Amino acid sequence: MTRQEKSQVIETLTAQLTDNTTIYLADISGLDAGKTSNLRRACYKAGVKLAVVKNTLLAKAMESSDKDFGDLPQTLKGNTSLLFSETGNAPAKIIKEFRKKSEKPLLKGAYIEEAIYIGDDQLDNLVNIKSKEEVIGDIITLLQSPAKNVISALKSSGNTLSGIVKTLSEREG
Repeated sequence: MTRQEKSQVIETLTAQLTDNTTIYLADISGLDAGKTSNLRRACYKAGVKLAVVKNTLLAKAMESSDKDFGDLPQTLKGNTSLLFSETGNAPAKIIKEFRKKSEKPLLKGAYIEEAIYIGDDQLDNLVNIKSKEEVIGDIITLLQSPAKNVISALKSSGNTLSGIVKTLSEREG
């Protein structure tokens, strides 16, 4: 690879790191061609982009990015694959599902909305992260609950009030 090609790859990686808020680093070495194809297919279905990268080029892209990756560059040893996603927990779910049948992929680390997770032991924590849509749904549910209670209370007491008014008006007549 020429110096110009390397700088082009670094620029592309830097742009991808800048554009994405959910970045996973994984080791998929040791997967045979069939399993690798299945992993790529699972990623595609879940809207996750998978790319195999050179550690030195990724490290340079991380340096030139405006994000603080903390200790994440120190995980760049051996084979590294990048997983980009819109949803914070999608890559973790794919990795966990794949691990039911294989030892790989191994999670090296993740960068999610400025939070840094390092190590394969973080996989369960990452699977349990709620997506933005799930959090918004939870908030809406919580906000609707008291409003529903007030409305039902007003309706039931409204019926009671109208019954009392009707009874009182019938008495006077």
